[in-house]
Amino acid sequence: MVHTSTFIFSIFHGVSVHKVRIGVLMGGRSIEREVSFNSGRTICDHLDTQMYDVVPIFQKSDGSLYILPWHFLHRGKIADFEHRLTKEAQRIVWDTLKQYIDYAYIAMHGRFAEDGIMQATLELLGIPYLGSSIYTSALCMDKIKLHTLLAAEGINIPKHIVVDSSESNIDEATIHKRLQTADVQLPVVTKPHKEGSSIGITIARTFKQLIAAIETAQTAHSDKKQAVLIEEQLKGMEFSCITLRNPEDNSCIPLPPTEIVHEEGSDFFDYDQKYMPGRALKFTPPRCSAEIQHDIQAVCKKISEKFSIETISRIDGIVVDKKVYIFDVNTFSGMAPSSFVFREAAEIGMSHTDLINHLITTDLYRYNLIKPTSKSMNKNKKTDKIRVGVLLGGPSHEREISLESGRNVVYKLSPHAYQTTPIFVDPRNQLFCIDQAQLVRNSTQEIAATVQKEQQIQWHDLKQKFDFIFIGLHGAPGENGCVQGMLEMLDIPYNGSSVFASALAMDKHQTASFLKTHGFDVPNHQKINVAQWQKNKNKVANTLCKKMKFPLIVKPVDDGCSVMVQKVDNTQQLMNAIETIISDKKELLVEEFVGGMELTVGVIGNQKPFALIPSQAIAADGILSIEEKFLPGAGENQTPAPLPEQTLNLVRRTMEQVYTAVGCKGYARIDCFYQAAQQSPTGKERVVVLEINSLPGLTPATCIFHQAAELGIKPMEFVDLIVQYGMAEHANKPEPKVRLLKNAHMRSCEKISEL
Repeated sequence: MVHTSTFIFSIFHGVSVHKVRIGVLMGGRSIEREVSFNSGRTICDHLDTQMYDVVPIFQKSDGSLYILPWHFLHRGKIADFEHRLTKEAQRIVWDTLKQYIDYAYIAMHGRFAEDGIMQATLELLGIPYLGSSIYTSALCMDKIKLHTLLAAEGINIPKHIVVDSSESNIDEATIHKRLQTADVQLPVVTKPHKEGSSIGITIARTFKQLIAAIETAQTAHSDKKQAVLIEEQLKGMEFSCITLRNPEDNSCIPLPPTEIVHEEGSDFFDYDQKYMPGRALKFTPPRCSAEIQHDIQAVCKKISEKFSIETISRIDGIVVDKKVYIFDVNTFSGMAPSSFVFREAAEIGMSHTDLINHLITTDLYRYNLIKPTSKSMNKNKKTDKIRVGVLLGGPSHEREISLESGRNVVYKLSPHAYQTTPIFVDPRNQLFCIDQAQLVRNSTQEIAATVQKEQQIQWHDLKQKFDFIFIGLHGAPGENGCVQGMLEMLDIPYNGSSVFASALAMDKHQTASFLKTHGFDVPNHQKINVAQWQKNKNKVANTLCKKMKFPLIVKPVDDGCSVMVQKVDNTQQLMNAIETIISDKKELLVEEFVGGMELTVGVIGNQKPFALIPSQAIAADGILSIEEKFLPGAGENQTPAPLPEQTLNLVRRTMEQVYTAVGCKGYARIDCFYQAAQQSPTGKERVVVLEINSLPGLTPATCIFHQAAELGIKPMEFVDLIVQYGMAEHANKPEPKVRLLKNAHMRSCEKISEL
């Protein structure tokens, strides 16, 4: 296996090509459009721009096509930008698509993308595309037809029955009889026959639950009722296995499979576990014998070859009593940064960029658009790269978000300018230089289980090994001044603010008190510690209720990412919220609920701070949840916030003043509320500052990237700018010069002119 993968990698790097225009198709008409947008963003981030010109193509749910402006690419949700497409994006039609692209990388999922429809459209237009043919795509999308053909090839599948789309009002007796005939017993897995991402799947343990589950599956796609597959629920080792193709001879190569362990209390690998950082456990390679792993790979290879699956597949199944069962075959795979495809490719030494470019190369060979050559490509290597160590993980509650941020920084630091090393910080603050296979793990727990003693380095080693340390940590000790203090002691440049500003911003109570002293508006608040609460809980609660009016916000003093933040409407809810937080924290904050528009604003700079474009943070239940911040499609941010220009400027100037008062450096993100005169208790408009994030999240779709993009700064440029600010601050030199748009709401080709 290792020999073969090395061969594929060398073939990829031995290709000589002219620059090909790669159209990355994302969005789409299916209910998986948010997942698709996430995948498309990853593809665009990792395509080798020395080889290819990247053209993002976005399809709305109504079918219309747009060349997606780059400043929309890193939004967290389609709703964040879709309403602006008609004014700021170039509308195109299928007939003219070939004028803009030479090859279509289909990053869409579900209907109209994986079912042969997209493939047929592109073939009619004469545009080469990623992946399998019309027939193979349509077949693999249809779970019912696929089950029949898998069984005919002697491949084990779960016992099952089918409920047609035309069947409605089915009674329990009828279903019971049909299950008995097929020898299927409860519990069962009920799923739509043409959806992915676990959408519409239910585990039914009773016939009453099963009737409801059938309705859920039939109507999973609101536009079209569909047939339902009801399978026996098998218990065993669940897996997913990626197969690739060797571009030279088109042979199928299965990668090391991934074992999936559902979260406790969950019966299947649901949408949240698939896409939320750190959810579920995954092991690549799986924790099974070499013989079983070989059997999984052999079955997946057989399926890919029998059904003529080209370029890539992701095959899902389960091992029960050493027998391999298959329940899903996908001609595409999700391409989020920690997806199965990347972690399995990493096991054979392929980075994200290597894997994505390999897929394209495989197809370009197949379409005879490129030829192999014995000469290696000129990679324009530099010997004077800046050595950057990226700290990620850590012991805090925010460690999974830190992994997402740190990993994204590793990917965003240009390989032409930087030599980047991910450094995992374990729960005891020990440091480990990790490799690509470890970096793509789904959770910090998984990385911690794989690090070896020989990978460990000491804090004092950092000075000799690196020119710059990029702190990708969130929470303590990364944001509270501890890591900053160590790096200052070691005389190493780093990103972000000083010891003082970091320590202050980490403590929400001290921040509010400090800002109030400096004349800024902050929420009325009270700090509660463990000793106060345990001494007399009722007295503390009653005192709070007398001093402050409901609703109230209860949150830890020193955590971010919405960890344990709760909105309460009465005394009992208040006491429950305090109990929840005080069981884990020594201190907490109770503050008034501020009305108005919630905003978040990035600020960049050292001595001369510059506020980026404010974003409106839209919360479904009054406060932003961690899912709304990080789960694809769950949250919504509007950038720019829907406020008049004069108001936006007021907010920006206030944020710059806050940034300066606290002494932030490099970059920060400040959260606040804007209140119009009629909302404000003072009768005048005001900006109420909530908190300062001295090391804001840098996950792929984070708000600060949206805001920078509004000014023409792409994410890779933004991360580079952060490094340059840190280098300048450490050397006591003038900060980098940045050319920004004069009008924040106008688009321009201007970029950073000097770093």
